[in-house]
Amino acid sequence: MKFFSFLLALIFVSFNAQTIYSKAYGNPKDIPIIFIHGGPSGNATLFEGTTARKLADKGFYVIVYDRRGEGRSKDKNASMTFTESFEDLNGIYKTYGIDKANIVAHSFGGIIGTLFTKKFPDKVSSLTLVGALFSQQETYDHILKQAKEKFKNDSSKMAEISEIEHLSKNSADYRKRCYNLASDMKLFSMPSPTPESQKLRTEYETGEFYAVNFRNPESPLKFYKNESQNNLDNTAVLKEIKKTGIPIFAVYGKDDGIFSEKQLNDIKNIAGKDHFKLIDNCSHYLFVDQQEEFLQFISLLSNKV
Repeated sequence: MKFFSFLLALIFVSFNAQTIYSKAYGNPKDIPIIFIHGGPSGNATLFEGTTARKLADKGFYVIVYDRRGEGRSKDKNASMTFTESFEDLNGIYKTYGIDKANIVAHSFGGIIGTLFTKKFPDKVSSLTLVGALFSQQETYDHILKQAKEKFKNDSSKMAEISEIEHLSKNSADYRKRCYNLASDMKLFSMPSPTPESQKLRTEYETGEFYAVNFRNPESPLKFYKNESQNNLDNTAVLKEIKKTGIPIFAVYGKDDGIFSEKQLNDIKNIAGKDHFKLIDNCSHYLFVDQQEEFLQFISLLSNKV
């Protein structure tokens, strides 16, 4: 075990008159990883409380942060736009003295990580998508298709689904209600929780990080109000990034019900079979559902970048 493996740095990053929560784990001389959490209305507490330190112990300098207006980076004036997210992320680079880093992005964070990589390719050593969105409408369509099958004999639910389908596909309500259906169908839950995953969940839910699991319900509303790019298909963008020589990695749960088989095949073809992994008995929160396999996959970064 390296001497610096338990070195921590907790910094509230101040720039643009804002305060951004961030924390670093590991040796600053090791390979840098910046974790981008999901959302809007998310935070990095689950990853930080279960996985960040363990990833640092494998030889990485792991930086987590909460985006402006989300989680522990409270800011009632945050706009929730991609431009603002890029400002926050560039501030993290500056604060920790990093020129290039490996971006590891979860869920909606994958949209931000992909667009950041396209805009600032010189700052990214690799991009890893972790159960990450890339073709949003395909995800919504897949959720609704499953809901129609599951609730076909429930007239009330079928009426709800029809109502959702008639909403604007560029609205916060459409997104929210699609994901509510996904939760109703338990699409975010691993089918057979293991003792290890249950232990991680329990430790998180009884620990210090769950106590600061702040979520701002206004975040999605602000995002859809202020950001015109709100229902993206980044498939072409990822292909462009791949052509620049920046490695793309992708790891998904086989039981993550928000992604269709087609989507998983699409991202596998973009990343390449050696940079892609589909984990059994695993859903949306891979770093908890199957933590050891997740850590093994991320360790590929030490050999490929």
